[in-house]
Amino acid sequence: MAQDIVVPTLGESVTEATVAKWFKAEGDRVEMDEPLVELETDKVAVEVNAKSAGTLGEILAPAGAEVKVGGLLGRINEGAGAGAPRPAPKPAPAPIATPAAAPKISVPPVPTQPTEPNAPAMPLAPAVRKMVEDNRLDPSRIPATGKDGRLTKGDVIAFMETKGAPAPAPAARAPETGPREERVKMTRLRRRIAERLKEAQNTAAMLTTFNEVDMSAVMQLRNTYRDVFEKKYGMRLGFMGFFVKACIQALKEIPEVNAEIQGDEIVYKNHYDIGVAVGTEQGLVVPVVRDADQLSLAQVESTIAALGKKARDGKLAIEDMQGGTFTISNGGVYGSLLSTPILNPPQSGILGMHKIQERAVVEKGQVVVRPMMYLALSYDHRIVDGREAVTFLVRVKECIEDPTRILLDI
Repeated sequence: MAQDIVVPTLGESVTEATVAKWFKAEGDRVEMDEPLVELETDKVAVEVNAKSAGTLGEILAPAGAEVKVGGLLGRINEGAGAGAPRPAPKPAPAPIATPAAAPKISVPPVPTQPTEPNAPAMPLAPAVRKMVEDNRLDPSRIPATGKDGRLTKGDVIAFMETKGAPAPAPAARAPETGPREERVKMTRLRRRIAERLKEAQNTAAMLTTFNEVDMSAVMQLRNTYRDVFEKKYGMRLGFMGFFVKACIQALKEIPEVNAEIQGDEIVYKNHYDIGVAVGTEQGLVVPVVRDADQLSLAQVESTIAALGKKARDGKLAIEDMQGGTFTISNGGVYGSLLSTPILNPPQSGILGMHKIQERAVVEKGQVVVRPMMYLALSYDHRIVDGREAVTFLVRVKECIEDPTRILLDI
């Protein structure tokens, strides 16, 4: 009995996905709830798990395929006989070789791999077939180590490393001069990021204003209570929680930065759902800390840590990234000293944090060294005026330089 593997519901307004990778090859044993394949939408990566135990019978949508919700990805062979490989299709009659035949310089269009010289041929998995064809290899010469004598990608790679691929005839291919370019299709997530960033530039009247903040008070506070905080809450005390709380104070005073334009109306938000940008291997994602004004500093830090882990593990749900009212991006973790962040539509403001760097500053006529950070606020000038933008940054600066303002909500 075969169990279909289908594309699950991917979330509101998401109807398509790209097959990112299969965790199993055809013929591999699978267990109930074991991840089989990863799908990439324009927002998140989604894993599809096995709904039954058995073997992966066939892959119908290989890596790179575009699929729709409800579409068929593959099938699982269930039951006691599931471990047996699928019978290979009967190959077309092969021509009889003669001693005078010309040397073979290419592989058949659909290569098969025998387990031993006179054994029945085994079908190749799509990824293995592509690797064999691209490198013009004879699969019968490659030792197979996969289940039931199947050829794996590792077998092909090991063969090429130890014995090398046979050189093609000079007439078949022009001399190689070394790769100078590589063309890689954009992932669905990267395409979506590009679309949204361009959308922000095309629709908003973006402007950026800057300020700098002395991090001495926050750093001293962290050093004083770091061990106590970590012992009580089981996590380290970071900087982002302070900036989330400081931004909320500023947003309450300057509500335009927490608003958005819809048609010819301004929608003011009386809730504070703060997006925190997280860099992952797949691209930049912005999970949202819901109702951050109602959370303690420790709860904000805990939520950010949990969302960051989900982002790096590719476990974010679409709901985790919807509905933000304001965004904070910390380029300082990568060493950025100054930047102009781009708005996250339809939001009207984004705060850019940067690297903390000791600099000489003048205080009361004296030159002193302080750990300073540049802050950048990019905003939609259609709704936020310069006065409001500057005032917003000043309030954030005041809260960070005197953290008791955050605790006293002033």
